[in-house]
Amino acid sequence: MELTCGEVVDCELECGRTWVSCKCNEMGKLLSKFQGSMPPSEVFVDFANAAPQTDAERAVFEPVQAVIDEADQILQSLLTYEGCGELIREAIVNPSDASTAAAWQAVIPQVHLLRQFYEFSVTLTGVIPSLLQALCEPGNAEDTLVAMQSLTRQLADIMNFVLRFDDSKMTNPAIQNDFSFYRRTLNKMKMTDPNVEVPIKDDLANKMSLFYAYPTPMMKCLSETTVSFVSNNSLPRESVTELFATMANACYSMVQLDKFNDPADTVNQDRLNMFCLRALTASIIIYDHSDPIGAFHKKSPIHIRAAIQTLKEFQPVNPGDHTETESLINALRFTTVHLNDEGVPSAVQALLE
Repeated sequence: MELTCGEVVDCELECGRTWVSCKCNEMGKLLSKFQGSMPPSEVFVDFANAAPQTDAERAVFEPVQAVIDEADQILQSLLTYEGCGELIREAIVNPSDASTAAAWQAVIPQVHLLRQFYEFSVTLTGVIPSLLQALCEPGNAEDTLVAMQSLTRQLADIMNFVLRFDDSKMTNPAIQNDFSFYRRTLNKMKMTDPNVEVPIKDDLANKMSLFYAYPTPMMKCLSETTVSFVSNNSLPRESVTELFATMANACYSMVQLDKFNDPADTVNQDRLNMFCLRALTASIIIYDHSDPIGAFHKKSPIHIRAAIQTLKEFQPVNPGDHTETESLINALRFTTVHLNDEGVPSAVQALLE
């Protein structure tokens, strides 16, 4: 689409919005880059250096940061999780007291670890309301994200952890296999040895089974906590959905506008861009669960077509990140709820086919 200076252009997202083109200066170059999509957000969050600026911000920041610090340890434990597949297989194929006992002894430490993962999900959902309360106070969401950059960074940290945890869980079937073997074998072990170690009680085991049975358990916790916050808080729903819409728009714009370009440290450049893309993806998913018409509707404030194109077209400086962006696109395909609703432009649906 060729534009002339000052021309009013209808949005190609079929949403009825318009914007004015200008190709006679640097702003024209900027808008030219976004032809066929919405103009970029002007919000910039310094994800690398954000720190609390006020006592009120610090009061929210510090307890949330303690949980985020633990999240790093949880994620590393998950990434290095090795199941007991060989011993479990032996106990099933060649059942005997010895093979069952060997598999049981091997799986017990893994069950303790799986319990730690589950209990951390409860801890994580416990700090989300205070973060949302601070970031969703009535006012302009863009101003809030910029004014409270440390809390904005923490929200992005949580969303990054959630997506990375779920992606690792989905690609490691040993997690569910180990826990399933534990539950199947527990009663048998109790019969043969009344003093057998029972690392988790039945009510907790039931909750863990539901948690691990879901393909993306951490995102389920995050989206349900947000929806519950919307339902049980005096803040209007729009304050919450506007937060995630603004976060999504800001993240795709920062990547598109090369805000993190650093030729001297391309590894960090890729890291920050992927950090942004995960926050973008999670923001879309949470918005879609929290808003009645969802993130993909033509009336959504999220610049959804441009956001998806940003995900699909992202080129890391260093090879190896393409599979991760594909997993983010799959997250939009399979963990949102409104993609196929009436009112979603076919062009948007086609991007995720």
